Amino acid sequence: MKKDLCSISDLTRDEIYQLFTRSRALKEKLKTSAQLSTLKGKVVALVFEKPSLRTRVTFETATYSLGGDATYLSPADIGLGKRESVKDVANNLSLWVSAIVARTFAHSTVLDLARYAKIPVINALSDLEHPCQTLADFLTIFEQDGKIEKTQIAWVGDGNNVCHSLLLGSAILGANLKVATPKGYEPRKEIVNQALELAKVTKTEIKIINDPIEAVKNSEYIYTDTWISMGEESQAEMKKRAFASFQVNEKLLKNAVSEYKVMHCLPAHRGEEITDQVLDGTHSVILNQAENRLHIQRAIIAELLK
Repeated sequence: MKKDLCSISDLTRDEIYQLFTRSRALKEKLKTSAQLSTLKGKVVALVFEKPSLRTRVTFETATYSLGGDATYLSPADIGLGKRESVKDVANNLSLWVSAIVARTFAHSTVLDLARYAKIPVINALSDLEHPCQTLADFLTIFEQDGKIEKTQIAWVGDGNNVCHSLLLGSAILGANLKVATPKGYEPRKEIVNQALELAKVTKTEIKIINDPIEAVKNSEYIYTDTWISMGEESQAEMKKRAFASFQVNEKLLKNAVSEYKVMHCLPAHRGEEITDQVLDGTHSVILNQAENRLHIQRAIIAELLK
């Protein structure tokens, strides 16, 4: 692996499967041991500009379970680019800790941290990508089916950061992906073009469409996310109107294969992008995804700090 994980495209197919193997091995070891000594004496700094439940708890738990320590730094603690420059933050943290986990608004902040830091930087969410989430997603699919190649996935909703990482991850791993968004909410062209280039190697089918029914048709996994990301609250009513026909509900899922699985990265706005019946239903693997955030992030930390 490279020193940093800023994008899922920083990883090769073999490196992703290596992380899957490492995550499952660590998961087994921790069934019989409360804590390992892999990261003994090492500290991971969690630099967060956005609030978090899953990301903070899973990275802290992952670090502790490997014998290390985690220190959480809120926006008030640092003020990235305001109270102190990103360069200075990166240089200072490099003197004190072993890795930086960054959850930021701008992807450029993650890239700048990686540029200046002399220690590994992990993208725990930016406005462009969410690579750790996508790795957890594909670990979930791999555990469910024993394979990823040629799996049919449908993304229904906003062409956001999670969608971007899913596009790139699908192309790298050979999963066929149909992305359905309302017009004007498609994923960024540069990400789509990058995914299409990667897909040439794996012979993956990547489609960007505006019809949720067409996306779900014959799909094995149906993935959705909140329509209103953090920072978009002023657009809430406009987006709710635009996305009204993109709700993942039982009617839409009749177009999927009979043994479909439903995915969501959480937090969910129940009754908006997904119904209670679907989120809590027997076809949901959403909690599997949430659990796998812990396992894959533990593997990422272990690999980058070995």
